Order: sequence, then structure tokens, then C-alpha cells
Amino acid sequence: MSSLSGRLRASIAAVMFQTGQTQRDLARVLGVTQGQVSRRQTGTASWSLQDCEVLAAHWGIDPLDLLAGPTQATEALPAREQTS
Repeated sequence: MSSLSGRLRASIAAVMFQTGQTQRDLARVLGVTQGQVSRRQTGTASWSLQDCEVLAAHWGIDPLDLLAGPTQATEALPAREQTS
């Protein structure tokens, strides 16, 4: 996974898995449709920096943790956010 956008998508997927959240949950947080989240996660559309900031705040982590990759993103999660 060499691209920054690919790393971001992997981080979001990992955090979603760790927290038990769905694309529909993220859509509610972002104020978009589930379809828009799906397009961003498949790479058809891009995540914006504002999306990163909103999701990071929602999960209680720094936006840079999302950009650093899935390991950093999941390790940064507060214990209360983790379901597994």
C-alpha cells in the first residue's frame, strides 16, 4: 500500500473494524450518504482533509494517525472505542 490515499482507506477500514462501526455509521457522522462513504472507501472518490478531521475527532485520535496507516490508527484509539 504505497499511496497515501490507500493508506488512509486502510486506516479507516481498520478503525471501523476495531470499533464495530459501519459505513452507514460513518455517513451519519460525516453528514453524507452510505454510498458516498462506499465510493471513498473503494477509491472511486477521495476522502477530504475535513473528512479526516471529522472522523479523527469522532474516534478520539489525531488526524495524522489516520494518515500514518492502520496500525498507528488502531493503536491510537482510546480503549473505550475498541470493541475487540
